[in-house]
Amino acid sequence: MTDTVQTTAASRALTRQESSLIWLLLAAAFVAILNETTMSVALPHLMKDLGITAVQAQWLTTAFMLTMAVVIPTTGFLLQRFTTRAVFLTAISLFSVGTAVAAVAPGFEVLLAARVVQASGTAIMMPLLMTTVMTLVPAESRGRFMGRISIVMSLAPAIGPSMAGLVLQSLSWHWIFGIVLPIALIALVAGWRWMTNTGEPGHAPLDILSVILSAFAFGGIVFGLSQLGSAESTGGSATAMIIALTVGVISLALFVWRQLVLQQRDDALLDLRVFLSRNFTITMIQMTVLSAAFFGALTVLPLYLQNVLELKPFEAALVLLPGALAMGLLGPLIGRIYDAKGPRVLLIPGSIIAAAVLWFYTTVTETTSPVVIGAAQTLICIGLAMSFTPLFTASLGSLTPKLYSHGSAVVGTVQQVAGAAGIALLVTVMSAVTAASAGEGRTAAGAAGTRSAFLIAAVLSLVPIVLSFFVRKPDDSPEGIPGH
Repeated sequence: MTDTVQTTAASRALTRQESSLIWLLLAAAFVAILNETTMSVALPHLMKDLGITAVQAQWLTTAFMLTMAVVIPTTGFLLQRFTTRAVFLTAISLFSVGTAVAAVAPGFEVLLAARVVQASGTAIMMPLLMTTVMTLVPAESRGRFMGRISIVMSLAPAIGPSMAGLVLQSLSWHWIFGIVLPIALIALVAGWRWMTNTGEPGHAPLDILSVILSAFAFGGIVFGLSQLGSAESTGGSATAMIIALTVGVISLALFVWRQLVLQQRDDALLDLRVFLSRNFTITMIQMTVLSAAFFGALTVLPLYLQNVLELKPFEAALVLLPGALAMGLLGPLIGRIYDAKGPRVLLIPGSIIAAAVLWFYTTVTETTSPVVIGAAQTLICIGLAMSFTPLFTASLGSLTPKLYSHGSAVVGTVQQVAGAAGIALLVTVMSAVTAASAGEGRTAAGAAGTRSAFLIAAVLSLVPIVLSFFVRKPDDSPEGIPGH
């Protein structure tokens, strides 16, 4: 995509066709992320129906995360090298094929392969959506559109487990994919008929060594973290975890070195000059901590609700649903506030609210009311909604159009790795403390483990509060825009 096309598009109002294109991308991304979050509830059913162990079942989520971590860093190259239409049709086709195969999968191996294909398409969706919004939407309206993206990112992960729980009450696990498939196919047909390009593809050579290093770096880190998070419950190998993390860290260092060399001639797979923007760097640090807390909480809270408060999976999902609905519905309003007032008026109170609720979670017991948990989760979701939309908008808005696709890839990678880290850290702490407190009784030990996990998250949540005071609206910080 050329800077000329993007700059011109950013200076005028959206046409009906451009608005329809964004809505199509929003719908496709929603369905893809909805599917991503259904497996956690279905794993016990899959273990029984397929006759597999907990370790094998865990691979249905681990393989999905690994594929996302490997593919997302390459999306900066893909979005520059190929047309919007080609990238979208490829992504939604991969997702549709994977969903169709999963819906009729006769066994574990086929289902695992289908999940990998699904993830390949899902990984492209969010960077494509964010890059398209940054390309087409005028700067003064980006907050409103990023608010819509926050609906996708908050509502889909919460509805996914609820939908899966409802389906599994009366139907087989195949129907989890069977329900999603028609929606994906509608998006594919709509994209084939109406998807247009937002710019012309440019010269972007593919550096094979960078792809290999990226796969080992982000794949190794995410796999190692997933082993850390599942070691207590699935017998994950400590040796495998250490090897994966070591390989991941070393490969990441080599990957960064390789990109620094290649970006001198604009050939980097993932252009790290996005971090020359002070605003972008600060927002990425905040997003790292908030993503870890958000995805960690989405994993720990259902375990607490089911294992300690003894709710059924569907009941636990319903406790968390109001928060997700609030987060999604507030997205556009928060986006409008950002457009009018800038990020700080949202980020400062939002990060304080999120931190306050995490500190409250450090006090839960085996007798805490599910209603209280539901209210607290709704409050933290409001705080996160006040944080994520400004962070998305301010981070990408701090970059030149040439770097939008790379910035979107960085955002997606940060969320994936931070989410895996948050889940791993909180689940590991919770499991270790629960085991150590076994003498107090099962539910009391589970409550102690939950409190300890959230203590870690609560301490980390203090970082975004401090950084919130330093985030600026991009128009106010020209010194943070690379190339200007």
